[in-house]
Amino acid sequence: MPKFHDYTCRIGWTGNRGEGTRTYRGYDRTWDITTIGKPVIKCSNDPLLGGNPALPNPEDLLLASVSACHMLWYLHLGSDAGIVVHSYTDEPVGHGESEPNGAGRFVGITLRPRIEVESGIDLHKAEAIHHRIHEVCYIARSVNFPILVEADYRKL
Repeated sequence: MPKFHDYTCRIGWTGNRGEGTRTYRGYDRTWDITTIGKPVIKCSNDPLLGGNPALPNPEDLLLASVSACHMLWYLHLGSDAGIVVHSYTDEPVGHGESEPNGAGRFVGITLRPRIEVESGIDLHKAEAIHHRIHEVCYIARSVNFPILVEADYRKL
C-alpha cells in the first residue's frame, strides 16, 4: 500500500514596481521560491515572455528536476548493479510547443548524460539501467510527455 507525503514551499511574487499589475508591461515577472531551511531561489518568467534571462524560469526548473531525478536514480540503481560511476553530467534539452494563443507545453525531454564509469564495466548493463528508471523516478512518473535518454559513456 502506498505511503502518502506532501512537499511544501512558498512562492512569493517580487515584481511589483509600485503600481501592481495596473498595466501589462508595468510589472516584473519575478518571484522567490522559499522552502524551509533551504536557500531562497530567485526566479523569473521565460525570457520569451518578458522574463529576466539571468534567472531560472519554470521551464528551467522542470527540465532540471527531470534530469536530476533521473541522475539520482541512475546512481542508486547503478551502485546496486555494481556499476561504478565516477562522474555524471547532463545537458538535457526540453522540447516545447507554443500555440498561437500563447498556451505552451513540453512535448518531450531528451536527457544527454555523460557518464564516466570504471574500466571493465559492462556498458550494455550500464545502459539498461536507464530504461528501469522511468518505472521508479518520482518526477518522470509525474509528467505526461516522453523522456528520451541519449547517454554517452567513458571508461576510466
